[in-house]
Order: sequence, then structure tokens, then C-alpha cells
Amino acid sequence: MKINTKIFCVGLNKTGTTTLHEAFRLLGLKSVHYLDDEGNNIKEIIENNYLAGDNIIKGLEGYDAFSDWDRPPYTVDIVKEFYKQYPDSIYILNTRDLDGWLNSRENHVRKNQERKRKNPDEDIGWLKIDRHGWEIEFKNHYNEVSKYFEGRKDNVLVFDVTKGDDWEKLCPFLGLPIPTAPFPKTNASSK
Repeated sequence: MKINTKIFCVGLNKTGTTTLHEAFRLLGLKSVHYLDDEGNNIKEIIENNYLAGDNIIKGLEGYDAFSDWDRPPYTVDIVKEFYKQYPDSIYILNTRDLDGWLNSRENHVRKNQERKRKNPDEDIGWLKIDRHGWEIEFKNHYNEVSKYFEGRKDNVLVFDVTKGDDWEKLCPFLGLPIPTAPFPKTNASSK
């Protein structure tokens, strides 16, 4: 299925980005999550486009949906740029409770640390746990993005997979029929 607009997940990582990516795929959309089909990091592509003043998704135009692209310290500015360049698109503010998010991030970093210990030559980033810094990032991000979309409620959906948001909430917002397949639940162990 092809839709006539782009879908941008504008929440932070560890807020159901993988689940939403899989949901988009089950809906027949061409979705990109973290890495494109050639293995390129979309965080780097989007950040470089933003810094160069280019089309924000240059090189990724063939995708319908975008998730897990956040790039501190530019994340909120990139959200605003998505909207400036694609004002008629669909925005999903994927979120979850703060403590669950912090725990999920910490678990992810601990797994990265373990992989790095086992293979010191492997190129693995995100090895530092910073719960206090992450908490500030989370609060600032959701406050700023929520404020930015305050008058634009028609094209932004707040979505929390950890609280059971699923096809019933997503599909009507996207204008797509609800599939018979169960809503995906990916990375549930990291919650």
C-alpha cells in the first residue's frame, strides 16, 4: 500500500520505534528504521542534510515512514525542519513513561558494553549510561515537540505502545484499514 504523504515518528529512540517500523511494514508501507536498505545510518543522513540546509530526507525519498532517526543536539530542530519541509505529512509522537524509557536505554547501553567487551575492535557507539542527562533530554524533547505541535493536532498522534496503543489508534489516524494481523510487539524484553 502506498500513501501520498510521509510519516515521521518524532519521539526518541526506545519508545516503540521498532514496533512502529514493523507496523508500517505490515501495513504495506516502505519504512526505514535506523538503517536504510543499503545499511546507511539514517541518523547521519538526516543530520547531514539538516546541517547542509538540504531536503531533510535527501537520499531517503523512497521511504514512506521514518523512525529511530533522532540526533542530539539537533533532534527538536530536525522535527521542526520535517514540518517546515513536509507540513502536510503525518507525525507520530511516540512516547512511553520516563522510568521505563530510562531502564530501556540503560539495558541497551549495557548490552552494547557487553558486546564491546567481547569484541573490542567492533565499532559500537553508545557505551555511556547517563540517566540524569537522558532524563533532561526526554523532558526537554517532549515538552518542546508537544509545544511545537500544539496548534497542529490534526496531523500529530501521540502513541504509546507500552500502554497498549495499537491498530485501533494508528490505522484511523493514517486513514488505513485495520489489518487482521496482530499488532507487532518488538523489543518487548527491553521494557
